[in-house]
Amino acid sequence: MPENNNSSPEWGIELTPNAPPDRVATLGRAAETSGFDTAFVSCHYNNRDPFITLDRLANATEGIRIGPGVANPYDIHPVRIASQVATLAEVSDGRAVLGLGAGDPSTLQNLGLEWGRPLTRVRETIRVHRRLWAGERVDHDGTFRVQDAGLNYEAQQVPIFVGGQGPKMIQMAAEHADGVLVNASHPDDYAWAAEQVEIGLDARAESRGPFTFAAFASVSVDTDAAAARNAARKPVAFIAAGAPDEVIERHELDAGRTAEIGAAISAGEFDRAYELVTAGMLDAFCVAGAPSAVADQIASIREYTDAFVAASPLGPDRREAIELLGSVRDQLATQGSTDD
Repeated sequence: MPENNNSSPEWGIELTPNAPPDRVATLGRAAETSGFDTAFVSCHYNNRDPFITLDRLANATEGIRIGPGVANPYDIHPVRIASQVATLAEVSDGRAVLGLGAGDPSTLQNLGLEWGRPLTRVRETIRVHRRLWAGERVDHDGTFRVQDAGLNYEAQQVPIFVGGQGPKMIQMAAEHADGVLVNASHPDDYAWAAEQVEIGLDARAESRGPFTFAAFASVSVDTDAAAARNAARKPVAFIAAGAPDEVIERHELDAGRTAEIGAAISAGEFDRAYELVTAGMLDAFCVAGAPSAVADQIASIREYTDAFVAASPLGPDRREAIELLGSVRDQLATQGSTDD
């Protein structure tokens, strides 16, 4: 595995701002106490604003790294994202990280946005961000336009982690970014993703520095395994709707049904989308169950990755799930030291 980036997550968590920012900040404080080193706040227009939530999270915590996961350079102009993240780094005393990704096409349809050339859009955003944070004035004419733009304050470079599922996005991240957040929950997907990471690393310039291959896996944990799997239906619906064709084929899922889920999400028929989720989709797209089973699944994924980010929903009770995952983390750490 490539060497870990010192600013990278080893044991991260995603917090969805579907509750008021102060409540999410309380969850972030619990995550820090439970041993998580990084907290990503998800970015969807139909939830609370992620950057307001991140500000509350910065005030509520002391050492945990924080950032959007993932910010979308379609619904927010890339220069605006660069300034928001630079401001977050300032208010958090340098604890900011940036999760960056092309987003979910079914959600972007609600905003009248075209999902054109996502790979190029993300790569161009990375380059523009680094130049802006370096204090340059930037001109750019590609998938978006920038004319003589700059930040009127001193910024710092922030680690950029690209969210991805498809082969080209993963390869691009390994070549150009500080890390990749692979949105998957099954060891088979990470075995395949590791091959894509190696392809990208072969083209990576030494000046880019170390790279972190992180799992960004939906997790639902509870002492009641059935309740944990039921809670996983919501995120799995969104993951299935946006999954690339090769992922659907790898897990022998019904492409027509995943398309139907995407259509329901676009129409705002969320309950219908959740009902359409199958047991096979739950197995493919979520680490769900009781703590012992979740620990086994995470251990299998960590055979391929440098880091693990527990993505939403986390469980029927998020606060309890965070504490349970802290225990899982401790168990895996103990197993790792014993294996060494």
